Amino acid sequence: MDFDRRVARLNKKHQAMARGYTARMRPDGLVVVKPKRMRLAISPRSLFLFIGAFFLFKGFILANLGTATYDERLDRLWNGTGVEIAGAFVMQIDPISQLIANQIGPVLR
Repeated sequence: MDFDRRVARLNKKHQAMARGYTARMRPDGLVVVKPKRMRLAISPRSLFLFIGAFFLFKGFILANLGTATYDERLDRLWNGTGVEIAGAFVMQIDPISQLIANQIGPVLR
């Protein structure tokens, strides 16, 4: 039982080291090899920029179409398939998009 756990732990460490590793020398002279930590595929900065661009996109569409037309199109989405309902939920008017549309609106007209 104890042997199986040790082998499983070594296999897990071997798989982790296949993705990369670092070797450091401790103060006593022993070289310790550890697997590199997994990095996020998407950085927080790029996620923040994507969300900001999405709100700008929604604000631009809202300013371009107007609130009445935008609401009509959302109503059509709410009555559609599951994917369309999810799209309607994401695209519904929120305070940030409304604020952006109010700022961009006079420039478009």
